[in-house]
Amino acid sequence: MIEENKRTYDGEIILIKILSIIIVLLLGIYFFKKSNIIRLDSGVINDFSTIFLSIIFEGIPFILIGALVSSIIQIFVSEEAIAKIIPKNKFVGVLIASLVGLVFPVCECAIVPITRRLIKKGVPLSIAITFMLSVPIMNPVVLLSTHYAFMGMSYMVIARAMFGMIGAITIGMLIGMLHKDSPFKREKVKKPKGILGKAAYNPGQNTVHIHKNANVIKHNHIHVDKGNGNCSCGHAHNHSNSNNKIVRNIEEIISHTSAELYDIGRFFIMGVFLSTCMQVFIPKAFILSIGGGVLSSIIVMMVLAFVLSICSETDAFIARSFLGQFTTGSILGFLILGPMLDIKNTIMLCGSFKLNFVVKLIFLIITICFILAVIANIFPLAVLSNVLAL
Repeated sequence: MIEENKRTYDGEIILIKILSIIIVLLLGIYFFKKSNIIRLDSGVINDFSTIFLSIIFEGIPFILIGALVSSIIQIFVSEEAIAKIIPKNKFVGVLIASLVGLVFPVCECAIVPITRRLIKKGVPLSIAITFMLSVPIMNPVVLLSTHYAFMGMSYMVIARAMFGMIGAITIGMLIGMLHKDSPFKREKVKKPKGILGKAAYNPGQNTVHIHKNANVIKHNHIHVDKGNGNCSCGHAHNHSNSNNKIVRNIEEIISHTSAELYDIGRFFIMGVFLSTCMQVFIPKAFILSIGGGVLSSIIVMMVLAFVLSICSETDAFIARSFLGQFTTGSILGFLILGPMLDIKNTIMLCGSFKLNFVVKLIFLIITICFILAVIANIFPLAVLSNVLAL
């Protein structure tokens, strides 16, 4: 009964949020139309729907592939396996860590908990942070989607991988020099109270088991940070009673993939919506006035990357939509900052690490990515195409 009431309450909250967004959008459209700030007619609506749907349809295959690959990695590859292939030597370690994404393609949505476990297992801070920042960029699915989005501009794929690696290594080395203490908060372990019945708590596994009846075998549990490292995604799982290991693995993959699709898809759709609005409703002259500036364009695109919080497997399609309106360096800044830092990751970082460590890390990420974007504006990136010709 309590579970049914909770589901009903959650459904009502979601419905209220959706209705609120619709009302705000309608009021915004009415205001802009009355004030003549934007032009709104059938042609504009057609342009909006065409651009919006084209970006969505181009990104969907990579969302599916990325969610599936990320789920398989989460289930079958432990942090121990990753820690074994990363050398403890700092200089060699950061170089290897910057390339691990090619082997373990984990999305940035799940990278913070994995990094946390790696540091706890003794991986040096500089190597772990390099791993955390580079993996979402060096992910093969990300590079493939970037190649597809920037068809005919292969240098953008090379630039994203190269600048992303350089940025991750630089930030990892600097944070290792600047922060000598433990980056973790003091953990306060409190025994939780059962809501639906008796609660069994195992501090060693950080797992809460909530039972309705002591004789019931099937139960729900929430993985916070499992000691064996098999799953640190934070998603809730409903385990089957099936004794078939293959069936259980398939069910876990489906559960993870659906959760990943929800997390990735909602931010992607919001990002596509805002990107389309900027192209259709905002006057081209205004966009070009800020997009043509060497510094102003970078600032705008980096802010967008942080606010939109789009998954790195689909952000290339958003970035491509700004081609011809913003500088190449600003678009590259969008492509390397987004996977390293966005709203989602900032919240997870603040929940896992000390505030002073998070502030240092965020400052370094923004500074290094900004410098790299400025360099990309000065340096002709098209020259990188010659690398493929060699």
